[in-house]
Amino acid sequence: MIYIILLFGALISLGGAALIVRPDYIFSIFTKYGDSLSLHFFGVIVRILFGVALVLGAAESKHPIVLQIFGWLTISAALVLSVIGRERFKSLIKWSINISPSFQRLMGILAILIGCFLIYAVA
Repeated sequence: MIYIILLFGALISLGGAALIVRPDYIFSIFTKYGDSLSLHFFGVIVRILFGVALVLGAAESKHPIVLQIFGWLTISAALVLSVIGRERFKSLIKWSINISPSFQRLMGILAILIGCFLIYAVA
C-alpha cells in the first residue's frame, strides 16, 4: 500500500504543478470529457482505490490518524459522486471549469502540498 500512496502523492503533486503552470490545459480536459460517463466512473473508481490505499496503508505511515481520516474522506467523496447522478456531476464539472485561473492555481498549490505530505508520510 505504501507504494500506491507514494504513486498517488507523486501524481497529485504533478497534477498540482500542471495546474499552476497550465490551468487552461487541465480544465480543457474537463471541458472535453465533462459530459462523459467515463470521467464520472473514473472519478469514483480512483477515489475508492486511493481511499482504500490510505486506510490500509495508514498504520505503516508517520501520521496514521491523518491518513486514515483522509482515506475515509476520500471514500466518502467517491460515494457522494456515485450517488449524485449524472446531471449533478455535469453541473459540478461545469462549475469547476468556470473557477477563476487565480483560484485554479491556488488549488494547484494545495494539491502540491497534499501530494508532498503523502510522500513524506509514507517515505
